[in-house]
Amino acid sequence: MGSIRIRQSVLELGHDWAEPILWYARGVKAMQERSLENPTSWKFFGAIHGIWRELWDFYEITEADEVNPNASDTATYLDQCQHQSWYFLPWHRGYLIALENVLRHEIELLGGPHETWALPYWNYFAADQNVLPAAFRTADWPDGTGDNPLFVVQRWGDLSGDTAFDVSSETNLNPMEDAQFSGPGGGGGSGFGGLETGFNHLGGPAGGGIEMHPHNLLHGLIGGDHPTLAFPNGRPLPGLMSHPLTAALDPIFYLHHCNIDRLWESWNAFPAGKPSEEPTDWKNPTDTKWLDGPASIGEREFAMPKPDASKWVYTPAQMQSIAELGYEYDDLTPGAVAPSPVSMAQRMNNLGIPSSATAETGATMTSQNNVEMIGASQSGTALAGTKAVKLSVRTDASPRARTTESLSGKAARQTAPDRVFLNIENVTGLHDAVIFRVYVGLPDGADPADHKDLFAGSISLFGVSQASDPAGKHAGNGITYTIEISKVVDQLHLKSGFNVDELSVVLVPRGNVPDAAKIKVGRVSIYRQFE
Repeated sequence: MGSIRIRQSVLELGHDWAEPILWYARGVKAMQERSLENPTSWKFFGAIHGIWRELWDFYEITEADEVNPNASDTATYLDQCQHQSWYFLPWHRGYLIALENVLRHEIELLGGPHETWALPYWNYFAADQNVLPAAFRTADWPDGTGDNPLFVVQRWGDLSGDTAFDVSSETNLNPMEDAQFSGPGGGGGSGFGGLETGFNHLGGPAGGGIEMHPHNLLHGLIGGDHPTLAFPNGRPLPGLMSHPLTAALDPIFYLHHCNIDRLWESWNAFPAGKPSEEPTDWKNPTDTKWLDGPASIGEREFAMPKPDASKWVYTPAQMQSIAELGYEYDDLTPGAVAPSPVSMAQRMNNLGIPSSATAETGATMTSQNNVEMIGASQSGTALAGTKAVKLSVRTDASPRARTTESLSGKAARQTAPDRVFLNIENVTGLHDAVIFRVYVGLPDGADPADHKDLFAGSISLFGVSQASDPAGKHAGNGITYTIEISKVVDQLHLKSGFNVDELSVVLVPRGNVPDAAKIKVGRVSIYRQFE
């Protein structure tokens, strides 16, 4: 194996057009000059993630008479991305490697540093790095010529220009604190990497924590939607990054996903000595189904084109060691500072539970794999316009009391305070750029901005339109979003606001959601996760 290539932070390279970015642009340009049917073209790689040919033609990414990939290549490679899936992380790691290999071949043909070149990453959580890198914001190359391939017109989100945006106001690194790759599901947590699935292109159950935050939110914050233009039915035009079937056409996609890949490596290995209370903590699944991928159960294999257009097949097992894959990251610090996983002792201290209450049983957060519903709304709702929408969760007295007892340290068999999860179920719609801020326990008439302690998190509807297709794999049932609200419930408990028959869940849209988006929530529910 050759020397290890280093993926570096794009905003710490020294200047806007540092060598790694300049060669990235040159490689992208070479790939863009090839037609869609060519397996080593930029458009073909975009179609591997997902293709919406009609919109590609409308945006003039493809020509109307441009030939699609042949039937064999379509069946082997296209529409392959894994979302709402425990294969999300390993599939995208292989995807990045495959693109990187094609780009390195182009760099070699151009006489560049192909042996050492690696994709940069964009750490939008780091200090002073919450702005789109400059080389992606201009139509010009450094010499002033105007065909910079890193620039795309269809970026309309808050992170699409030269203005810094507070990324942490909409998304977070909380999944880095979840020590389990896969949670119990069933209304409880989905874990860092996601619930067990087969090959899952789009739609279905809740994705893993890192897929929801920050992955999905960044797609929406970068892509956004056009401020005035829409389809004839009024559905807004999405930015490339806002929709899975256009996202990989935007060169910033790969820097974003390098950061997600870096966060996976950080979750596995950084920092040394972080709390580990179960044998599976901070480790990838050992199930054969995960290791060998969906092909092992008779479903599609993970396959990518090599630089010579031959096929490379890979499995999640082969994606676990980045050293064996020939690269590393210059820094594994997730954001501006090293992570501080929340230990159960810290949470108990916040709740005022004496440490002696769990000393005999050695309480942890990671062994709580039983799930029970606390309550649910009686119906769902449509979401449109700019105003907040409130739903009421009617809670069941018995499970609510069990959670309250666990939060007070007075449970008959005290092990650890319950973890609590909000499920926003069966969200359907036609527009993927929508983002909602979610509040739990907000008093009637209160301004959400005045109750940051009740802010549960944001959800991005990235992928919702395909998940809503009744002809799709999941029969149009949409996406279910699972948000851990333990911290909010802790605050409500301390203020005697959790032990109530009804608990409000308020959804606040970012901007205007047009009626044509047809966004609907099937139900909201709350579950306790306990030992």
